[in-house]
Amino acid sequence: MAAARYDVEQGGRGGEGKYPPPPEQMYPQREGEREWVPWFVPVVVAANIALFAVVMYVNNCPAHAASTRRGGGGGGGACVARGFLHRFAFQPLSENPLLGPSSAALQKLGALVWDKVVHEHQGWRLLTCIWLHAGVVHLLANMLSLVLVGLKLEQQFGYLRIGVIYIVSGVGGSVLSSLFIRNNISVGASGALFGLLGAMLSELFTNWTIYSNKAAALVTLLVVIAINLAIGILPHVDNFAHIGGFLTGFLLGFIFLMRPHYGWMQRYVRPSDIKYTTRKYLPYQWVLLAVASVLAVLGFAVGMGMLFKGVNANDHCQWCHYLSCVPTSRWSCGK
Repeated sequence: MAAARYDVEQGGRGGEGKYPPPPEQMYPQREGEREWVPWFVPVVVAANIALFAVVMYVNNCPAHAASTRRGGGGGGGACVARGFLHRFAFQPLSENPLLGPSSAALQKLGALVWDKVVHEHQGWRLLTCIWLHAGVVHLLANMLSLVLVGLKLEQQFGYLRIGVIYIVSGVGGSVLSSLFIRNNISVGASGALFGLLGAMLSELFTNWTIYSNKAAALVTLLVVIAINLAIGILPHVDNFAHIGGFLTGFLLGFIFLMRPHYGWMQRYVRPSDIKYTTRKYLPYQWVLLAVASVLAVLGFAVGMGMLFKGVNANDHCQWCHYLSCVPTSRWSCGK
């Protein structure tokens, strides 16, 4: 899912799209704070592109299509761009309209498959699936979102904190997806990206005192998050991964993105002869950190326990499937 930049101080009228506001647009870099040089996000983007090329190499649409014809199997159409891409040609559009590999190739290289995770003990798929993408369209949308959101966050908070939030949120999205979806494979970095959105929201709450335009920042973030989650109710979109990633990132934001409050930062602009002995962090920030830590640990423990016991979360929540797809007269959600 794509998320984008907003000029929060201008109420989203900065002409920079419909994406979430990076932290530096909400408040300027303050004296005494370190500004990081981003490298984690560029490495993740490069890794995702490289892995997509590997998947397409393994997929080898022309060879598999030829073997299918020799075996008497029915063809679903010609490989896309075969004359130009050769071995890296895309699957027929009737099979994959996103310009990408087959489901078999994705499964072979680590896609999230409930049966393999639970019955074949391949828990590593909860992590590997966030590095794979279903097609060029899927890859470009996610990587563009990651660049627009992740670079600014990493510049403000550093590679370690943003890296932990990104990866753990991706796994959190995979866990929730596996609890509700059993019959389809799942790939993509959307859960991890929604984790960054969730972290931005909790960062706003825990660092409330340093924002000059609190209402604009909050409303803008909530609107952008709501729009992105609403898109997830369309068919063939794994909104459970989005929700799981968002909730994980929201909790991790309270833990990793806490910053000194406004009073502490004011010491940089006060005359040197004036002593300022206020505490660096406010009590409510520590309370939020403690509560979020407990909820994050409990959430992962319960989720992992239910997953590896083979629990179908749909049996405990009869309406939850509507969170991922809402049937209408124009489309159906399948089983």
